[in-house]
Amino acid sequence: MSEQESKATLSELGARVRAWRARRGMTRKQLASDSGLSERFLADVESGKGNVSINSLEAAARALNISILELLQDAPRPALARVQGLLMRLDDAQLDQAYSLLGGTFGLSDALGREQRVALIGLRGAGKSTLGSQLAAERGVPFIELDREIEREAGTSMNEILLLHGQAGYRRYERRALFRIAEDHPEGVVMTTGGSIVSERETFDLLQSRFYCVWLKASPEEHMARVVAQGDMRPFDTTRGATDEAMEDIRRILSSREALYARADAVVDTAARTLKQSLKDLERAVPKTTVRAEPERT
Repeated sequence: MSEQESKATLSELGARVRAWRARRGMTRKQLASDSGLSERFLADVESGKGNVSINSLEAAARALNISILELLQDAPRPALARVQGLLMRLDDAQLDQAYSLLGGTFGLSDALGREQRVALIGLRGAGKSTLGSQLAAERGVPFIELDREIEREAGTSMNEILLLHGQAGYRRYERRALFRIAEDHPEGVVMTTGGSIVSERETFDLLQSRFYCVWLKASPEEHMARVVAQGDMRPFDTTRGATDEAMEDIRRILSSREALYARADAVVDTAARTLKQSLKDLERAVPKTTVRAEPERT
C-alpha cells in the first residue's frame, strides 16, 4: 500500500469512528472512558493520524457497542448485499412498503396493542417529557420515562449502569425494560425514550414492533435553547465551555440520526410551535384510544 493509500485508509477509518460516536451521542471523553483509550489517541484516530492497532480498534468498537467488523467492513454479508442492492432501487414510499412486508412475513409485525402504546423519540430538547405527560393525561394512560425504567431494571442509576457495564450492558437493560413495559401495558401507555435508542438496530426494531413511534422534531437552535434551559448539557461536549462546539455536536448528532428518526410511524415538528399547538399536533398524529366495552348488566 502506498503512503497516499495508507493516509486515505486512516482517514476513512477515522471518519467511521467519528460517525459511530456521533450516532451514539457520545463525547470523545466518554468514548475514551468506556474504551480505556486516551482522548488524545482517539483525536488522532478521528483525524486520520493515529497509529491504530487491532486491539485499540476492538476496544473502541466494544465501547461503541458494535463489532469490529461493523466498524471495518465495506459491505454486508453476501445475502444481505443482494437484498440491499434490490432495496437501493426503491424510493422512500416503496422502502416503507418493503419494511412492512418483511416485518409481516418474518415475525416483525405489530404486536397486539401496539398502537395504544406510544413511544416518543428524538433528541433531548424536543419536548418529549412535557408533551408525553400531557398526552398520557389526555388519553387516560400511564406516562413512563424509559430511562427511569432502565434504572429500575438494573437497580441502580444511569451513571452507575454505564460505569459498571458500559454501553453494551446499558442496552441489555434497555431491551429488558422495553419487553416488560410492553407486557405490563397492553391497554396503553405513553413513553419517552433516550435520543440514541434509534442507533441500536435491534433495540429500535423491538421498539417499533411493540410501540407506535412518534419523532418529536425541532431545529438545532431550539434543541440547544431548551437543553440550556434545562441546565443539563449531556451528551454535548461543553468541557471547555464552548457553546459553539455544543451546537456543532447537536447538528452532527441530528444529521447522523435523521434517517433513523424518520423511520417513526409519525413525525411532529415542534419548531416554532407553542406547547398547546404541539400537543394538538401530537394528538392528531397518534391512533385514537380504544374504548373498552362495558360488560352488560343482568
